[in-house]
Amino acid sequence: MSDRRIRRVQDIARLGGHRAPVVALYSGGLDSSYLLKLLREAGVREVVALVVDVGDDLGVDSLASRAGRLGADLAVVDAREQFADEFVAPAIQAGAHYLAGYPISSSLSRPLIALKAMEVATECGATAIVHSAHPSQNTLRRINTSLDILGFPGMFGTPFELTPVSRSREAAELAAVGVDELADRTISVDSNLWCREFESGVLEDPERFEIPERLYEWTRPGQPVAQDSTEIRYEGGVPVQVDGRPLGLVELIAEVNRLAGAHGLGRYVGLEHLSTGAKVLEAREMPAAHVLLAGFAHLLSATVDAETIREKLHLDQLWVREAVEGRWFGRLRVAAQEFISSVSAGVSGTVRMKLTGGQASPVSIRARAPLYLRDRGSWDATNSPRPGATSTAAVEERVPAEWPRDELTGVPGDRGPSRPRGQREDRPPWK
Repeated sequence: MSDRRIRRVQDIARLGGHRAPVVALYSGGLDSSYLLKLLREAGVREVVALVVDVGDDLGVDSLASRAGRLGADLAVVDAREQFADEFVAPAIQAGAHYLAGYPISSSLSRPLIALKAMEVATECGATAIVHSAHPSQNTLRRINTSLDILGFPGMFGTPFELTPVSRSREAAELAAVGVDELADRTISVDSNLWCREFESGVLEDPERFEIPERLYEWTRPGQPVAQDSTEIRYEGGVPVQVDGRPLGLVELIAEVNRLAGAHGLGRYVGLEHLSTGAKVLEAREMPAAHVLLAGFAHLLSATVDAETIREKLHLDQLWVREAVEGRWFGRLRVAAQEFISSVSAGVSGTVRMKLTGGQASPVSIRARAPLYLRDRGSWDATNSPRPGATSTAAVEERVPAEWPRDELTGVPGDRGPSRPRGQREDRPPWK
């Protein structure tokens, strides 16, 4: 494994003599553009700058121009529907929040990006896949672990794992070769159809930071407010309609982003751990995630018994842990998904959410197979004990004959071993 891993800038030189292409994951940002520069300087003959579209506003023309100036050919793979259907939908069913804080995001996109990189590498005969993640970015282990589990046979990794390069140095060296439009990129922005995430720059110090308002696009104040509530229909735990309109999940997320974002909903700030245990500050805007996850949770509660939900909550966090650690394709995450999908299969119905007051609050929950009561008075009358029945008799009426019973009283319930005849109640049994 060690001879296949790319971990240092010096390792890029090992790719210079390769006749086969090299696939470089490309976002158009500072780090990935600097990586293309290193590959060109190392003499790599053919570099495929791969952009996996998971819902970002790409600007393909500018990306192609920048990649071309750095000696690479741009390739764009549209993975939006696959991302929504195979990664976001399971996350909704798993109620996927990081440590009950904020919805996860890049943990969902990175395994898909790794999968697409492997597919492209196979198609073009590439013997290496490189990316530009630094040690303080969780992308590093998520991409590497995904490629490892998927069994990519070539070289892979990031040259910045053991030899990180500062953003100021990257900007200066790129400007020196004519790519100067990235000089003011001090904050790293990662986005997909589920989330826009910000880190680094003025967000490096958790003890003192301020998020520039200009970074927000989906939750920016002053947007026209279309309506103050929305109704989401779920089928099998997956949202399928907004206000009676059937939509594919990609379009549905965009619509709820628009509706909830106009109310400023879905901003999150939190700390996330690196592989070493150290934590970094990240900010997010996720209006659709805010509403859709809450709606699913309410409909789940309306449809599934409490004991099953308790077990699901445990497996939800196991699912999230495996995704966060980059083991999306691992057996444990897949096994947890089987249980979660089984429980979610019966979660169907509608939830109307009020979007005003700085929060999304349910005002109507209509489950297809509800467990909730709609008339508590009638239920009490139907399910109360018979008039004149003693409490013990009422219990007897509802308890199976095979349940254990107290040896002295005969009342159902396991009360432990009975007291020896004549023993005082206040004397411990061991005396």
